[in-house]
Amino acid sequence: MPPIRLTLVGGPTAVIETGGFRLLTDPTFDPPGEYELPHVTLVKTMGPALGPSEIGTVDAVLLSHDQHSDNLDNSGRAFLGNAKRVLTTAAGASRLGGHVEGLAPWDSVTLSQPDGSRLTVTGTPARHGPAGIEPMAGDVIGFVLEGVARRAIYVTGDTVWYDGVAEVARRFDVGLVMPFAGSAQTRGPFHLTMDVNDTIETARAFPGALIVPLHCDGWQHFKQSGADLRGSFDALGFGDRLRMLEPGRPLEIMLD
Repeated sequence: MPPIRLTLVGGPTAVIETGGFRLLTDPTFDPPGEYELPHVTLVKTMGPALGPSEIGTVDAVLLSHDQHSDNLDNSGRAFLGNAKRVLTTAAGASRLGGHVEGLAPWDSVTLSQPDGSRLTVTGTPARHGPAGIEPMAGDVIGFVLEGVARRAIYVTGDTVWYDGVAEVARRFDVGLVMPFAGSAQTRGPFHLTMDVNDTIETARAFPGALIVPLHCDGWQHFKQSGADLRGSFDALGFGDRLRMLEPGRPLEIMLD
């Protein structure tokens, strides 16, 4: 099997190249700045390592949700038109319109290439904070990619560790997990994305899988960093499973 090539753009945005397919997670290409949401101001502190023109055309955008600027900013919205397909929540597809496709958890679609290559994308459950947060945070979805590598790739989207993530582990043979792991906090003393402990629980739920975190840099409301993940994984004895991406520098990995 050919290697999987991962390139971090910044924050939740990364290019995944596998089996001839090019996918982009949560597009964010704006420079540093502030975003006024209904109840909070989000501050972006780092610009993208790559711009939209450097990314080029992708087979699909995997958009965990559209309602928060740290997952889809102004330049990211403009980029959606360059993608052959855009996959997101059903509510997000309704808001964005155009060629955006909505998925419910466990719904699947198939991407195909002229040479007959096929990639199955399955939506997965996500909860953007503690139990009961859904009316405030809105719908979020993750994605499992199958078909061109021996084991699946799981992109969690903005979620904490909970039963929905554990169910993904029960249903799929995952060799690469990409958790959104910055311990985002905005209005309360609780995290809205995975913190270090959530990421460790996720690693334990997917034995043998490589862990490649996203969404742990570039925003003021992230309370933990890649350095926090590295220290904890190393202290617990499975630091060899953690791969930290450097913005703009591709990383090639092989799945057993």
